[in-house]
Amino acid sequence: MPDDRPAADRDQSRLDEAAERSGRAVERVRHRGGEASRVRARQWEVTVVIAAQAGLAAALAALIAKHFLGPGSHVFAPAAAVGTIATAIGQRARRTFELLFGVGLGIVIGDTLRFFLGSGPWQTGVVVGLAIASALLVAGKGGPLVGQAGGTAVLIATLAPMDRGLELPRIFDALVGGIVGLVVVALLLPVNPMRVLDRAAKPIFTILSEQLDKLGQAVRQRDSERTRHVLDTLRGTDGDLGRLNDALSGAEEVVTIAPVRWHRRQQFHRYARSAENLERLMLDSRVLARWSTTALQYDEPIPPELPDAIGRLGQAVVKMRAECRSGDDPWRTRKLVEECAELAGRAAARGVRSFGDAMVTGLRTASSDLLRAAGCEPDDANRIVRRAAGAGESAIAPPARRELHRARPTRAIRARRRAHLANRRRNDRAGPSARERPAR
Repeated sequence: MPDDRPAADRDQSRLDEAAERSGRAVERVRHRGGEASRVRARQWEVTVVIAAQAGLAAALAALIAKHFLGPGSHVFAPAAAVGTIATAIGQRARRTFELLFGVGLGIVIGDTLRFFLGSGPWQTGVVVGLAIASALLVAGKGGPLVGQAGGTAVLIATLAPMDRGLELPRIFDALVGGIVGLVVVALLLPVNPMRVLDRAAKPIFTILSEQLDKLGQAVRQRDSERTRHVLDTLRGTDGDLGRLNDALSGAEEVVTIAPVRWHRRQQFHRYARSAENLERLMLDSRVLARWSTTALQYDEPIPPELPDAIGRLGQAVVKMRAECRSGDDPWRTRKLVEECAELAGRAAARGVRSFGDAMVTGLRTASSDLLRAAGCEPDDANRIVRRAAGAGESAIAPPARRELHRARPTRAIRARRRAHLANRRRNDRAGPSARERPAR
């Protein structure tokens, strides 16, 4: 259809649209810049901790090697200690055993092939190739096992002909370095697991609470553009979720192997249960934002209880983080979740269409997942949500009271009853039967 507006109005509307798009682009860039700065700040803290642990482990391993091990150990032992520290956080104990196994595998393959093939450039290539292939077959992927197997095979193939008895000291060097690395991580410089976990989970809690609040406001104002922006923001949290998983692994390692952090185990497991369910809650929030956008685009009726329920869900996320940090019982979180489910039930009772009904379902699913994050069992969480949603529906549309009455008996039943009563009367008039009368 032709546009009947004047040319000036059309130009003005295009300028407004361009300005709005530019404003959204600037907001996205600013958000990404702020997120990148927060990520760099957290990375700096992790970098400083790992650097301090690696430096201390290398110094201690070099000191032990200098006084108690043979020549060359002052190189191999610190290298093994640094390899233990610098490996993936949360997998240091397992990677230490992989390091030792890789050293042993390299020694076995290197000595065996050197005995049959001799020494030389091409023999070194064959030894290293077979050592790497064997390590990859054992491990299934790259890692300390593969690197140590290849490096040890190189040393055996090149230095063993000139330096006899290199095999046993190499195993001791790897053992001392790995033990020193674990001692530094577990005893000397253990990180605070709750601090690491809380800093990794903070961005996700913040994004969830802020975006749910914005989503509720956008749904109340029927602004589909803002709901779509909330959906885009929630979709950009994969990096934060990955860092949270790494932090969970690292904190679990610390509370497992560090005696000074054992008193944090119960608090860690409670916080970890909540953090593990954040990913599921993030997916629920994305689905809720998508259905909200679609419902507004189709101009479906939105009961006022729906945006209120979304706001309650965001408040519950904030309260859950506070109660997780303090270690208190999350009863306030459960209360807010029950209010969210009750509001969703009220909205369903007032009448919604297909996408509005999907929003109600999404709110009930998110409420159940949030209760599970707060410590409820899955069956208990579902039962609480059903009861709260049912109470909300009954408050708006109470069920009709049905009068309890007896069903009228059928004609056949009435005939059987009359025949039974007639038989009883005849028996009473006839008296006891002949077989029951006493003998004269």
